[in-house]
Parts: sequence; structure tokens; C-alpha cells
Amino acid sequence: MTPDLAGKAVIVTGGASGIGRAASLLIASNGARVVVADIDVTGGEATAAAIFRQGGEAVFVPCDVTVASQVDRLVDAAVQTYGRLDCAFNNAGLEGDHASTVDCTEANWDRTLDINLKSVWLCMRAEIRQFLRQRSGGSIVNTASVAGLVAERGHAAYAAAKGGVIQLTRTAAAEYAAAGIRINAVCPGAIRTPMVDREVKAMRLSAMMPGAFHTPATRFWADAIVRLPFLRSISLKMMQPLGRNGRPEEVAEAAAWLCSDASSFVTGHALVVDGGMTAI
Repeated sequence: MTPDLAGKAVIVTGGASGIGRAASLLIASNGARVVVADIDVTGGEATAAAIFRQGGEAVFVPCDVTVASQVDRLVDAAVQTYGRLDCAFNNAGLEGDHASTVDCTEANWDRTLDINLKSVWLCMRAEIRQFLRQRSGGSIVNTASVAGLVAERGHAAYAAAKGGVIQLTRTAAAEYAAAGIRINAVCPGAIRTPMVDREVKAMRLSAMMPGAFHTPATRFWADAIVRLPFLRSISLKMMQPLGRNGRPEEVAEAAAWLCSDASSFVTGHALVVDGGMTAI
């Protein structure tokens, strides 16, 4: 089903690349007016320009989603440009360092939680306030991850942040359902995006090994082997029963559906888009 978003004003954070770029293009192609937000000015402007080339309507707003004042300005810009706000896809995030619970540094923990969890709360807070002012409901979609549903050894901070996004989504959905505000999440698996490419290149297999095998020799060889390019590609595909990596456009389709009125009876849901990864 193609979601009908005609005339809706939609914010997409992290719109400069990957899932955010794919979602911005898809949402615009379904009739929405898009506010592309990102800290990457060059990439964000390129996404807005691509929307214009395909006949859509978009504006780029530079925004660091970890800064409350910038998030508030983002929502204000959407309202000033399009007169209202109807939907938001809070998608900005990063992978953080590949590190186990013990090896994770405090700096990595703080940065990963700030960008992947605190930013979602800041965006939701500003968006919900605008929806309440409008008294017309609205739809919010947050990007979580399969790492928020199942254990992900070697990625303690990321898993904690994405698990938090799911619970924050459910809590806010329960709080504001009576106001006609729907809040859901998408949980991507291994999707071929610049973020996942960076993560795979930096992957430390030793961080995912059971503690009993942590000797200097095993750690060295595990990290050396996983960096072989053909093994990185195979490992991603083997994680998913469909036998391939996901595409950003496939997650974008899920997010667009959750934004649209086609999902009008869906709220507080974490929609998994993972090629079957969490089914096994």
C-alpha cells in the first residue's frame, strides 16, 4: 500500500544520508512537504535539492538534535515554512564505538546516548508540544534498532540507547494517544547505509566473544580476521535469513506507512525491518 501523505508537513532528522535521505525522498514523492534536518549541511542540502528535482517540496534546516534550542528552532522553522506540523521521523543517530560493557568508555557512552536517545526525547518533546498547540493530532516515528530488542554483544551503549528509544516510544504513545498523537518506532536490521559500512569496518570481533576466550592471542586474531573485506560482507548477510542486506528504501517504506493515515490504528509499536534477523 502506497501511503498518502499529500499536503502533510513532515520533519525528517538525519536526512543527509542513509535511511533519512531515502525516507525524505519517499515521503516527498507521496505528496508531503518535507523539512530535512541534519548536522551535515552539504548532505542535507543535497537531499532537499533531490526532492525538488523529483517535483517535490522541501526545505533544509541545519540542526544538532542533541541541542534543545536547535530542536525547538527546527520545529518552529517547519511551522513558519508550512504553517503546521503533521508528522516527524526522528531518525538521526550514530553507531558509537564497538565496545563491550567493560571496554566502553564514559565518553563513548555519553556521546552514543546523547545522539541516539536524548535527541529522540528532545525532538519528541518539541513535536508533541506543537501537536498539542494545533489540537489536530499527529504522527511520530522514531528510529530504534533490532539492537534494542535482542542482545548485541560488543555494542553496549548503542543497544542501551536503542532499547531506550523503544520504551520511550511506548511510554509517550500511551501518554498522548487521547490527544490523537500516534508514536511508533522502526527497528532496522543490517541496512546498507554509510553508518553500517563504518561500523563493519571498525568491528572488533573480540568485543563480542565470551569472556572465557579473552586472551591476547584470540583477541588479536579475531579482530584481524573480521577485517577481511569478503568476510565482513558475508557476516552481514548471514545474520539475516533473507540472505541479503537491507536497503534504506525498505526502512523508509515502513516509516512512511507509520507516518501516514494508513496506519491510523497503530501506536506504541516497534516495527521490525530486519530480514528475519530477530526471528531466529
